[in-house]
Amino acid sequence: MIAMTTAQMCAAAGGTLYGDPSAVITSLSTDSRSICTGDWFVPIAGERFDGHDYIGRALEAGGAGCFCARLPETLLPGKTYILVEDTKRALRDLAGWYRGQFDLPVVQITGSMGKTTFKELLSGILSQRYNTLKTPGNLNGDIGAPLTLLSLLPEHQAAVVETGMDAPGQIRWLGQAVRPDVAVITNIDDVHLEHFGSRRDILAAKAEILEHLRPGGLAVLCGDDELLNTLSPDCETIRCGFASRCGVRVEDLEERGLEGLRFTVVTARGRYPLEIATPGVHMASLAAMAVAAAERLGLTEEEIVRGAAAYAPADNRLRVERLPGGRLMINDSYNANPRSVQADLRILARHTGGKRIAMLGDMTELGTAEAAGHRDVGRLAGELGIEVLLAVGPRSREHMVPAAQAAGCPDARWYETRDEARDALVEIFAPGDAALLKASHFLNRFDLAADYLRTYPFH
Repeated sequence: MIAMTTAQMCAAAGGTLYGDPSAVITSLSTDSRSICTGDWFVPIAGERFDGHDYIGRALEAGGAGCFCARLPETLLPGKTYILVEDTKRALRDLAGWYRGQFDLPVVQITGSMGKTTFKELLSGILSQRYNTLKTPGNLNGDIGAPLTLLSLLPEHQAAVVETGMDAPGQIRWLGQAVRPDVAVITNIDDVHLEHFGSRRDILAAKAEILEHLRPGGLAVLCGDDELLNTLSPDCETIRCGFASRCGVRVEDLEERGLEGLRFTVVTARGRYPLEIATPGVHMASLAAMAVAAAERLGLTEEEIVRGAAAYAPADNRLRVERLPGGRLMINDSYNANPRSVQADLRILARHTGGKRIAMLGDMTELGTAEAAGHRDVGRLAGELGIEVLLAVGPRSREHMVPAAQAAGCPDARWYETRDEARDALVEIFAPGDAALLKASHFLNRFDLAADYLRTYPFH
């Protein structure tokens, strides 16, 4: 973060300053446990805690000052306080002001699935030419996105900012700070349907990303998504995908099993022969959108091709990991919804060296689609001939396992806990087999099972 004075921060956040207006701040934290000398502390009020309770601790640990929605009873000498209505909004407003200090292209991403994958793919391509800032990990919410913007430095030449949501208005709220030059929507699906009335409500919430597109900006949309195709943005728009109507199309797709994909992306400017060492047809669609954005930012064919070839999945996102004895672990344990699980089952089904084992857990936030979503996954496992299904969680017991058994899955089992399923997997995971790990993250933490298998002494 470049240096700013507390007077500038106060003006950006619309607050009232108590203390030294000329104090200089160069770093910021929302975690009182990791405060370093000179940090500015932003206390966040959450469901289980309130950061205001830790203001004293943060400042005594060396913090220079803080935002606060209520002033502490005692103001520490030599510290600066900025009183605001809401500390989370103050952080967002500060990030928006800070973003305005930089003249560089910003790409904002949202969508039901593929946000982080697209972020990694596009930032890797842009990095072939530009020093590119990207959202770290999946820190794409009300706190993570502003902190990403506040990480901009003078040496950065482009930024790729991922924004997620679980309520209407959240993308609009974040967009006020991001103000993108290119806005990308990867797709619309039943993710977070628990918080929305319908997929059309999800579409409306995702489309908020277009409201703060800068003048002359570009919208990049998945042209294979039925709901996204109902949007008519009041800005330049490029639709990308396999459909003939797409302005940026995927052609000549060659699936290479677990080794990845070869395909050509065709634009009005040229043809891009791409290779990506990650399986899944959806990767080609994401690559088409990445090409559209990269072209807009001036990259050459050579830079785009080289950047796509260098793509590596983020942690726990469709990583094909080789274990002893020729075993394969398809680690897509970060999160899950019916469409993404079905896509992964199709990838698993292409394995021919041994048994196909799917260790799947409950999918959350599906609302009224919960029962059908779990049944559809179980049914597809049976139809694809997956030899073993190890299912975890009450939703899987009620819906997924019976559907898999009815569809012909020869060995569909249910377990109450992740570790029970993991131990069963170890018992049957023979040389040459492939195992898929996939579940909703918060409830299941299948990444811990992946960590266990990665270090297990297989023979």
